Amino acid sequence: MHTEFENYLAAQTDLPAETIRHIGSVATLRRLAKNEALLTAGEICRHKVFIISGMLRSYYLRTDGSEHILQFSPQHTWTLDVESYDKQTPALVNIEAVERSVVLLWTRPDFDKLLKDIPALKKFSESLIARTIYHNRNRILTILSGTPEERYADFINTYPDYLARLPLRMVAAYLGISLKTLTRIRHAKQQREAGIMDK
Repeated sequence: MHTEFENYLAAQTDLPAETIRHIGSVATLRRLAKNEALLTAGEICRHKVFIISGMLRSYYLRTDGSEHILQFSPQHTWTLDVESYDKQTPALVNIEAVERSVVLLWTRPDFDKLLKDIPALKKFSESLIARTIYHNRNRILTILSGTPEERYADFINTYPDYLARLPLRMVAAYLGISLKTLTRIRHAKQQREAGIMDK
């Protein structure tokens, strides 16, 4: 039914094909237009989300209108507002499509039942959560201790294809620097690379 998701789960787990099809059958397919919101701050996050294609972003909107982007979620990744989903409290973040996207949505009761009925899925889910925790810790350390240049270098090394898909203002909001600073860093990098090429 959801071939892309089924192929992903088959590659990531040892779950039988029939079980994978069942997991996918419980989900709802949704298509998102570019910049369409999937979750708005103040709403309760009621779904576990898998991105089949496209890219989503999770961001916090400050009172002055500026954004702090917490995470980009491209195809074959999962996203949600963890605290809102777990506690069923109003979300603090927004989740929005960066580009046209197709996602699968599981309600919390449905996904909880899957986790209870399929121990291997629960184990896989826990490994994803652990990976997310490690990644977020490393991101916090980079933001706290890295210079803007180091943050940018880490970003392009970790996500080499993102620059072609994202507006620079979003990259700046993810790195916690101004668009002006990001433009300066990129210009300096291009000049250095041009100098190396001329030699």
